[in-house]
Order: sequence, then C-alpha cells, then structure tokens
Amino acid sequence: MAGKDVSPGVRNLKGRITSVTSVTAYSFQTPLQYILNSEDEEIFNNEEHGYASKKRKKDHFRNDTNTQCFYREKWIYVHKESTRERHGYCTLGEAFNRLDFSSAIQDTRRFNYVVRLLQLIAKSQLTSLSGVAQKNYFHILDKIVQKVLSDHQNPRLIKDLLQDLSSTLCILIRGVGKSVLVGNINIWICRLETVLSWQQQLQNLQMTKHVSGGLTLSDLPVHMLNNILYRLSDGWDIVTLGQVTPTLAVLSEDRRLWKKLCQYHFAEKQFCRHLILSEKGHIEWKLMYFALQKYYPTKEQYGDTLHFCRHCSILFWKDSGHPCTAADPDSCFTPVSPQHFIDLFKF
Repeated sequence: MAGKDVSPGVRNLKGRITSVTSVTAYSFQTPLQYILNSEDEEIFNNEEHGYASKKRKKDHFRNDTNTQCFYREKWIYVHKESTRERHGYCTLGEAFNRLDFSSAIQDTRRFNYVVRLLQLIAKSQLTSLSGVAQKNYFHILDKIVQKVLSDHQNPRLIKDLLQDLSSTLCILIRGVGKSVLVGNINIWICRLETVLSWQQQLQNLQMTKHVSGGLTLSDLPVHMLNNILYRLSDGWDIVTLGQVTPTLAVLSEDRRLWKKLCQYHFAEKQFCRHLILSEKGHIEWKLMYFALQKYYPTKEQYGDTLHFCRHCSILFWKDSGHPCTAADPDSCFTPVSPQHFIDLFKF
C-alpha cells in the first residue's frame, strides 16, 4: 500500500509544491476498498450506483422546487448571538451565497468591493466556507477573471487576489491532515492548478490599443489632467496613468499630489515616523507613500457597498432593499466594509 502512487493531480504539481508528494494514496481511499473483495466490490458498486441515481433525482427535484425561492431575496438576517441554534443560519458561506455577488461584479461601482472581499476570504476564511459556498466562490472568481481577460480592466487587482489565493492553497495542500478541508484533497489541487492557469493567462494579457476618432487624454488641457490625478486615491493608479503620455508622466511626479495622498491615507504621527528626505532636505512624498503602505492600511473607497440595518440586523445591497420595519429606515443603515463583512460572521 505504501508503494502506490499518489493521485495524478498531486503528480502534476511536482516541482511546485514539494511537500504534497509526501501524501500517500492511503489518504485518498476509504477502508471499504481494502475490505471488499472483487465480487463484493461489484455488488457494492451496483448498490451504490442505484443509491446515487435516486439521490440525484431527489436533489434535482429539490433544486427545481427550492432554489428559486431560496435566492429570491438578496439580503440575509445576521444574528448577533453566537448560540448553537443560530450560528448555522448566518455563516459567512450562507451570506456569500445569498447576497448575489455574481451579479455584483457586473456593476462597476461594486466590482472593487467584491474583489477585495474575495481577497480577504482567500487570506483567512477560505476553509470556513461550506462546500456550496466554495463552489460559488470559485464560480464568481472565474467570472471575474474572464471579465478582466475580455475588457482588460483592473488586471492588477485580480493578479493580487490570485497571488494571495494561490499562496493560501499551497499552504493548505502542504499541510493536508493538519487543517480541516471541506472536500477531497484532489479538488483543492485542481483548484490550485486552475488558479495557476488564470495567473498565466493574466501574465500573458496584452493590452490592445483602442482606435477612436474622438477625444483622448492627450487632447485634454493640463488643468483637467491634473484634476483627474488628484481624484485618484490609489498610488499605483497614479503611477500607471503617468505612463500614458509624457505630460501625465510629469504631472504624476508632482510632490503636492503625493503629499495630499499621504495626508489622506495616513495620520500625521504615522508619516512623521517614516520621513524620507532628499539630498536637499525635501520630503520625498512619493517614496513615503509606498513606504507607509507597508506598515499601515490605506483607506478604502468603493462606489457602492453592502449595508447593514441596525434595526433589523439585516445585511443587504442598498438598491435591492430589504423589508425594514423602522420608522426612518435610512437612519438605521450603515455601510459595511469588506473587513467588517468578515467580522460580522466571526463568533
């Protein structure tokens, strides 16, 4: 038994994850395969086939009758008490399934929000998702990747997400047996291979030059270009935009622009601890921004977020609404950041 080869999925990952090869074939087989002889095994397989067929019909009937009702409302009640009875009805996976993130990624206002949420889940909450929630997670991620490959927008965000996800999957697969994984190890290996394939596709992504007879950034006056740069809250967006034209390259190096960015994201005490001075004694605000980013979190801005109703304890998308019973519903709504969303389901 010890001499048996590991699964094909593990063998394909040799060189990527060296520790995975230590997992023996015994990990992937049930004791029934060693107890039953060939005759009994055939009988068992026939019975199992009949049972599986009945189960598929039963599941198909349930899906046809219940799925539409289950997902009709795009909100979820979040229980505050961490009792055993209520814990099962407001898990992270349940919320992830109910809140229609699949449609949210098509909305440009919500895209960054959903991507950031997926990234936080990838870093620390992936194993807490149920099997259905995991399937939904990777389905949404697939739609995001295909969207980026199609419209060439926000590739850097998705590359960061996939990098964090692949790191987490590598750790989980290396530590198989040390952590609880929902699903077969081969499923997780296939997921890792899929993520690596997505990373390669994004790495090979070539930005096509759009030919248009209308106005371009080069046609805009300097003060309008400067106004655009000052409206960006991400330093990497400023750097990227500065590579478009020579004029933008000059404007993107403006010290006042980077000073304002530092003051927006960080407190005065924070950037005073990490002062970077030039040879002439001037503060290098651009270098300061990227240095501070390593030590402190930056402020997050989103066009639209999930909201939490304090009166009803319901999490929902604002334009979808929810059955609120408060006299003044708007006064009860609180925007929910991606990290706050994760924290709501920590017990």
